Amino acid sequence: MSDRHLHWREWVPDFVLLAVLWGSSFLFMREGAHEFGPFPTSWVRVTLAALFLTPVLVWRREVPVLIVHWRQAMSAGVLNAGIPFACYAYALMHINTGLTSILNATTPLFGALIAWFWLGDKLNAMRALGLALGFTGVVLLASDVPGGISFKEGGSGLAIAACLVATFCYGISGSFTKRYLQNVPSLVTTTGSLWGASLGLGIPALLTWPDAAPSLHAWAALGIAGLLCTALAYVLFFRLMTRTGPARAMTVTYLIPVFANLLGVIFLDEVVTHWMMGCAVVIVAGTALASGLVGRK
Repeated sequence: MSDRHLHWREWVPDFVLLAVLWGSSFLFMREGAHEFGPFPTSWVRVTLAALFLTPVLVWRREVPVLIVHWRQAMSAGVLNAGIPFACYAYALMHINTGLTSILNATTPLFGALIAWFWLGDKLNAMRALGLALGFTGVVLLASDVPGGISFKEGGSGLAIAACLVATFCYGISGSFTKRYLQNVPSLVTTTGSLWGASLGLGIPALLTWPDAAPSLHAWAALGIAGLLCTALAYVLFFRLMTRTGPARAMTVTYLIPVFANLLGVIFLDEVVTHWMMGCAVVIVAGTALASGLVGRK
């Protein structure tokens, strides 16, 4: 179903709440990643969310539906949670939450590009211009990273690349979901995806588990990230996906940097520069055009 057939009350509240939850997830992931490391951080997050949602799935008697679609749902989980969460956890150890969240806004760019290649979605001149504009914004943003771009271990270049790998995976996941999970209930898709991500991250998390016991603060941060920013957020996201389509649902990334930057300034004393905001505007304008949200008018 397209969002033009929906009244705004049917999707805008979910849209805004999802932006708040995912915007705050950068803060909680950062707090956990510095003690847990990338793979354990992402594994704890998805596993807690999967454990929380599984009883709900049983209560709603939708386990048989998951059994039918388990391959597709678990495969989607590697793309929409496993790889991206590990990439963002790594990035947040080396660049701030504001920059990470702005790079996350490139998700619809990859979503539109992949939908064009895979699903045959129309990519007219305006949408092509949007792709070019959005990626130009990314280059401009990366060019002014404090300390310069470095691709050495722990450098900002690798962190930025990790963010772009994450958004590329999100883009693939959007088209994959539309093609293979379009009519599957959102709770089934969410729970199956999270278990797929948990299984995929299990061995890397075990091999890189920290020697020192993480603090209660780090556990609490990942608990919030898992239960609210993942379990609840992914139900909202897949519900938006099935209602509005992947390209429109992924435009939630336009709002995420607002909340992520605000929380970064309040709780982490991060600095939001005029250059960052200018690049964010360029990226958002490009993604709006690329996703078809804004047309020739």
